[in-house]
Parts: sequence; C-alpha cells; structure tokens
Amino acid sequence: MNPFDLTGRLAVVTGAKRGIGFALAEALAAAGADVIGVSATLEREGSAVARVVESHGRSFQSYAVDFGDREAVTTLGGELAERAPDILVNNAGTIARMPAAQHPLDWWDRVLEVNLTSHFVLTQLVARPMLERGSGKIVFTASLLSYQGGINVPGYTASKSAVAGLTKALANEWASRGVNVNAIAPGYIATDNTRALQDDPERSRAILERIPAGRWGRATDLCGAVVFLASSASDYVDGVTIPVDGGWLGR
Repeated sequence: MNPFDLTGRLAVVTGAKRGIGFALAEALAAAGADVIGVSATLEREGSAVARVVESHGRSFQSYAVDFGDREAVTTLGGELAERAPDILVNNAGTIARMPAAQHPLDWWDRVLEVNLTSHFVLTQLVARPMLERGSGKIVFTASLLSYQGGINVPGYTASKSAVAGLTKALANEWASRGVNVNAIAPGYIATDNTRALQDDPERSRAILERIPAGRWGRATDLCGAVVFLASSASDYVDGVTIPVDGGWLGR
C-alpha cells in the first residue's frame, strides 16, 4: 500500500487560484484527491487551476470568497462542512509592507483577518465532521516569519506567528480524536507576494546569500511536504510546522 495515496479523498485548498495554492491543488490531485478550490476571484468555471486538477482525472469545484469577509467565510465553512472533506489546506493569505511606525491600522486589521481569524473560523466549522467521524487532515501555511520578525511587515509576522501557535493548540485538542493538524513554513518562494523583494536587487541578493540552497524557492517545492501531511503517512505527526526553506533557518 502507498501511504501517500489520496485516492477517494476530498481536499479543500484556499488561495488556490495562483502561486502556492495552485501548486498544492495540483499536487493533491496528482496524489488522487478531488479538490475544492477557494480564492477571492476564482472563476466559477474554466479556471487554470480547475483545468490542471481535471487533467489528473480528478474533480474540481470552485468557490469565490474574500477571506477578509468573515460572514462570507462563515457561510463557506458551513457549506464545506456539509461536504465533510478529508483534507483542509489553509493557504489563503495577504501581506502589507510598511514600517511599523507608519503601518495603517486598517492594514493590520485586514492582514490579521485574512491570515489568521478567517482560518480559525473555517477550520472550526470544517473540523466538526472530521471530529465526528474520527479522521481528517488540516494543514496551515505558516511562514519563516513564524520564527523571525521580518522587516516592514508587522501584521504579517504577527499573523504567521499566531498560525504556528494555533497549529499546536488545535493539535493538542484534536490529535486524540483522529484529526492531524500541522503546518508548513515556506521560505522565500518566488510568488506575487514576494515580487517586491525579488525586484529589489539588494534585498534579493541578501536573501540569496542567506539560503544554503542558493536559489529562491518555487511553489512546487512545497508540494511534497503538503502531500505528506495530507496523507496517512503522517498519521502520527501532530502540531508541527515543517520549514521548506532551502536551509534558511539552519544558516
């Protein structure tokens, strides 16, 4: 038997339209899962992520939900709970760059809502049928800034530090009930969220000099860790955050 086989399982991936979420949706489909994708502007039909999931012979359903809208996230959670998915990948997120002394409070509020509170709201609802049946996999997307402070991103750092703590808190409650809760911590991945850093020659050079692997990460670099955490191969793994960072934290 292949412990990484996800055939017959239903996975929810938030932030699935592009970047890391897109790559994770494809990886889960390649491992055998049907996928429900959620993003703020995800097309109802014919999206790129739908096509790539379906190319692996799996079904895809889309939801367009703004994770800054708590009412909409609550409604989504109720609808998804009725589908009783086997896997929930909490990947939707945002970032706002501004020095802390000038950081607008409305930016802070939105980042915390999108990156933290919405994930708790959704997870609370989707986990209920998992707990009732005694099985489920929940994977959060944390960050290197779950461990470090970062520069000019106080809301993002606060939210991602909290995600790492929430991962542990939920695992403490739910591991004995058959639901594994874990997280990944992406390093410097070449996505739209890091475009400003990639385009800054000095910052990009400083980042690359710190990464033992010698390159920016790709969204696909995260797929193996997430398939592992979504599969029965990780049945005795609870409350951990796995860095996927090219060695950054070990430097």
